[in-house]
Amino acid sequence: MSVPLSFAGLIIIWSTTPLAILWSSQGVGFLFGITSRMAIGCIVGLMLVALLGIGMRWNRRALAAYLTGGLGIFGAMLSTYWAAQYIPTGWISLIFGLSPIITALMAVCWLDGERPGLRRMTGMVLGVAGLAAIFGSSLNMDQHAAAGVAAMLAAVTIYSASTVWVKRIRASLPPLVMSSGTLLVAAPLFALCMALFAPQLPEHVGARTLGAIGYLALFGSVLGFSLFYYVLHHVEATRVALITLITPVLALAAGHLLNSEPLGMDVVIGSVLILSGLALFEMRSKASVDQH
Repeated sequence: MSVPLSFAGLIIIWSTTPLAILWSSQGVGFLFGITSRMAIGCIVGLMLVALLGIGMRWNRRALAAYLTGGLGIFGAMLSTYWAAQYIPTGWISLIFGLSPIITALMAVCWLDGERPGLRRMTGMVLGVAGLAAIFGSSLNMDQHAAAGVAAMLAAVTIYSASTVWVKRIRASLPPLVMSSGTLLVAAPLFALCMALFAPQLPEHVGARTLGAIGYLALFGSVLGFSLFYYVLHHVEATRVALITLITPVLALAAGHLLNSEPLGMDVVIGSVLILSGLALFEMRSKASVDQH
């Protein structure tokens, strides 16, 4: 696969995932939405591994990667689905825009990653300034919204830690195998949560809800996780996290156009700052490549 095309596919999937998360839970509860998504994704992933003759890996390094990725998916997605009940879907991607900073700091500690230079730090500061501008109008949030923001911050931290630790394990697994293995760990955990806290199945599942669950299972889980682990295997963890500086803009647009979520001037200014920070970060990376 082409790494640039994988990046593009991942951006599209991650940009549409927040809105799909909201729709997949409407009328059925967030636990049913996420459990059915992960269960379907796990089954489809394992079937593809078998049909394509790739074969799962069961050595110690592979099992460690499955466990790390699966726990990361469980913690991050559970927090995200819960938060989606209380905050606009565009905010989900916006808060995930913090992940490059957290990931970069964790990569320095765990991967002996390069310490951010002046240009990279400036890009990060611009990205954070953009997020601050976008959140400037949300200071008067109610208690539930504040809890949703806190849950998303927890999700970002879990996601970043899982990303860096999977990179540290260096299992060198095929992307589809890695994504299927992580879903094999995560799906039973979500099923357990549903059995404990929402054991009654919904009587009716609407067409949009069913479509959102299917989209998240096939694209958000199987294809999305496969692209993610493919990209993660080929580039540094901090570069993968930079995708989350693009997806907020697209997610905000999707929420505004498809779900009538507010999109004010503060959001536009913040988006410009985020894209400027990303451009500065990428210019640094290109110059570094050219020197080599």
